[in-house]
Amino acid sequence: MRHLFLILFIQFVFVHLDAQSLERNIAYSDDNVRFTVISDGVMRLEYSPDGEFVDNKSFLAVERTYPAVDYKVKQTRRSVEITTSKMKLTYKKGSGKFNSSNLEIISGKGMFPFVWKPGKKQKNNLKGTYRTLDGMDGMVQTVGWVRDSKLNDTIKLEDGLLAADGWTLLDDSKGMLFDDDTEWPWVKQRDVKNAETQDWYFMAYGHDYKSALKDYTLFAGKVPMLPRYAFGYWWSRYWAYSDNEIRDLVDNFRTYGIPLDVMVIDMDWHYTEPGKGGWTGWTWNRSLFPDPEGLLRYLKSEGYHVTLNLHPADGVAPYEEQYPAVARALGKNPDSKDTIRWVNSDKRMIKAVFDNILTPMEHMGVDFWWLDWQQDLYDSEMKELSNTWWINYAFFSHMERFTDKRPMLYHRWGGMGNHRYQTGFSGDAVVSWKSLDFQPYFNSTASNVLYGYWSHDIGGHIGNSINPEMYIRWMQFGAFSPIMRTHSQKGAGMNKEPWVFEKKYSDILRQTIRGRYNLVPYIYAMSRKTYDDGISLCRPMYYDYPENREAYEFRNEYMFGDNILVCPITSPMNGEYSKINVWLPEGKWYEMHTGTLLDGNRIVERSFALDEYPVYVKAGSIIPMYTEKLMNLSEVEDEEIVLNVFPGGHGTFSFSLYEDGGISKDYADRYSTTQLTHSRNGNISEIIVEPSIGTYEGMKPARDFSLKLIASAVPASVTVNGSPAAFEYVGQEFAVSVKLPSLPCGEKTVVRVIYDDSDDVNLNGIYGASRKMSDAIEGLKYRNANICLNEELGKMGSICEAVTYHPELLQEWCTSFWKSYNELPEVLRRQGLNEKDMEWLLMTVNWKYQ
Repeated sequence: MRHLFLILFIQFVFVHLDAQSLERNIAYSDDNVRFTVISDGVMRLEYSPDGEFVDNKSFLAVERTYPAVDYKVKQTRRSVEITTSKMKLTYKKGSGKFNSSNLEIISGKGMFPFVWKPGKKQKNNLKGTYRTLDGMDGMVQTVGWVRDSKLNDTIKLEDGLLAADGWTLLDDSKGMLFDDDTEWPWVKQRDVKNAETQDWYFMAYGHDYKSALKDYTLFAGKVPMLPRYAFGYWWSRYWAYSDNEIRDLVDNFRTYGIPLDVMVIDMDWHYTEPGKGGWTGWTWNRSLFPDPEGLLRYLKSEGYHVTLNLHPADGVAPYEEQYPAVARALGKNPDSKDTIRWVNSDKRMIKAVFDNILTPMEHMGVDFWWLDWQQDLYDSEMKELSNTWWINYAFFSHMERFTDKRPMLYHRWGGMGNHRYQTGFSGDAVVSWKSLDFQPYFNSTASNVLYGYWSHDIGGHIGNSINPEMYIRWMQFGAFSPIMRTHSQKGAGMNKEPWVFEKKYSDILRQTIRGRYNLVPYIYAMSRKTYDDGISLCRPMYYDYPENREAYEFRNEYMFGDNILVCPITSPMNGEYSKINVWLPEGKWYEMHTGTLLDGNRIVERSFALDEYPVYVKAGSIIPMYTEKLMNLSEVEDEEIVLNVFPGGHGTFSFSLYEDGGISKDYADRYSTTQLTHSRNGNISEIIVEPSIGTYEGMKPARDFSLKLIASAVPASVTVNGSPAAFEYVGQEFAVSVKLPSLPCGEKTVVRVIYDDSDDVNLNGIYGASRKMSDAIEGLKYRNANICLNEELGKMGSICEAVTYHPELLQEWCTSFWKSYNELPEVLRRQGLNEKDMEWLLMTVNWKYQ
């Protein structure tokens, strides 16, 4: 009895504290004004002439309860003052509607300073995103059919949440609301009886942009996690594929060793000819797909996930297979010849379509929907309701509430609050370097409204042919984008299947896709950060370096998660290489594709071959990756994870490896994190795998890890938990590989690597330089098949193999390589090359720019 009393008492205390927490956050209210402290950086400011405040969830603000906040309220007879660590609000009591004479907010101590009053305009908004890039050639509109832009218009990105001014005001006074239906909330309009009603959210953050994004999630909701498979490669093409062609496509992906996770089937999955279908369609085209369920079973057996394209705006026509069932659900005559209108605000109609058309197809094997809404911007019945915004909510929330899948939707941006419905389809951009050049910036600014999962038509959509160089650069950018999906319009010249290109291009495309899969453990961990903190995978440089002018000026440069910097190549090469200026922030940065360690806090000119890309890892980072074996992200439960340790850092570096069931809906609470740390002090490196924290369904009791020390000398010894461990020197990468024993998730593992004090091997840049030399020497044989390489030049082309066979000779071989490399013109003369071949080889290895 005593224990029961104690339990009831504890429950009472916690319920009471929760109620107090909500009440405590309403810092001040009277008959017409209410101030709610959401966080130390956000306040809700309400003015209601009739004293009726809104507690319903709105499209913008879906959270109405908040964590406790430390704030102070000071009142006098005439005014109220509310202070947090980030701002101080002062309001004149009884003075009516908020205006510049009765309300003021000033920044807190130590923040970027500001003084704000109603009516003050931001000067330096860092921008948000835009509904669609349909028809855009870079930033310029080239078509006349897009609903919210005109021919030759220049795109004007919406304002975002962040500004260099240090504050933002969000006005929700006329925003749409959700009703009180607990099963499936639906839209309702605000009952605004007086035009003077105000419902504002004021955000104070100075230049701490990351805190502002997390604060926004406290009232606007989190960004849901994507299923893990979404971070793999998506194949998509506007093409009337048949069942047989799709099976051939799958066979080719397997044959060429190219991983794939999502099969996108565009609108030709349904009938499109007059009298049976059109732009809108709901019935499988059985001339192409005689057994849709059989095809879906086949794709599932191959480990693929499937999405179908929908253009629902024309409603449900009488010739559709499920028309009678939809009509009956709506109380209509099933034998009618009248099309059932599509009205987004009509809950009965939407529900009938789901119950009778879409949900049965989901049961057949459709995993999510590509919602391709291109029609009217506003609802035909509720004139202020954005069709794009609401249809996104309807589809996503239906999956969220009525299926057992982790919900995902693929759609256009509908406006603030649409971050809760994840993956964006940016539309039909023009195939051009201008379009490629705009998309990195477009990704970054979208993160300023938490819309961090844009999916672009990689390679462009509107065009007649493919420039292999441009396509490869677009694919390389796609590998470091939120979603990696290729797509193009119908046309024989727009086939982007990797194997149709010349071998030198197809090899790069394959390796680019493979490289994406290697990074998925890192990407997935960063996606959890998006959920927890509102920080997108692709984020602008000013999030981390807000006081650096370059962080704003280098607008195409971005951080890809916490540890990787990307500076996309978006213009053609000059000869065999692309030159690009890169701003590297303070610290040291490892250039992934050349193996060069560079000092930061400067702008550097770098040069890249077509199979190289400007990707930089923070020195000392530990990055988890998959191996080259992986072909599908449905297969990862037992997949080995390679802990890649990057050079150049001194001190301690950490990474939190995140794992969950991949597709489960309960990821908020059912997941595991494993802390990985790397420390380098003097000649000793120590890598620690901490015990995993948390569990999820299907979690294995032990994990297979291996360790790769990038750009590493040969260790004198390696131990795992104090016992000697074998290691391999991988000469092609100048890396040390250590296979760890299967590690119980609940145990700590310590790997200690000790180097010889006398080891002074120069590995900086040798990965890229040796690879280029090897390729150039091979190419030289095709220019002169009878060439007989002398030892000096021949050794430069075989250093990787030599140190693999004899790692004990690493220092000797590297010293020899660099001596010859630095004297390369003389080496080539001693080889007896003519001037033309010398010039070719020096250009091929990019000798001047190493």
